[in-house]
Amino acid sequence: MTTIQSVITILVVVLGTMLTRFLPFLIFPEGKTPPPYIAYLGTVLPYAVIGLLVVYSLKDAFYTPYHGAPEGIAVLFIYILHKWKKNTLLSIGGGTVLYMVLVQTCFR
Repeated sequence: MTTIQSVITILVVVLGTMLTRFLPFLIFPEGKTPPPYIAYLGTVLPYAVIGLLVVYSLKDAFYTPYHGAPEGIAVLFIYILHKWKKNTLLSIGGGTVLYMVLVQTCFR
């Protein structure tokens, strides 16, 4: 890429990012009530995205030499930790640390 092409690419990416960040606030200002389907998507999509991330993260787990053992242990740990402490950040962080320790030490 030439320098001009790089600058144009960066500007287009910045413009696209700014547009996706500011457009919802322009379409739905603070005093205006969003349509019902937008409110519905706001309640449903976070759970769908988390489900998608879990499926994507575990899609190749059972094709490894350990058949998903470290992933399964980490998921079980996350579930138990979340039910116990009810802290999402702690659950995600603890599960990530446990998974990394398992992969680096026990399941090499």
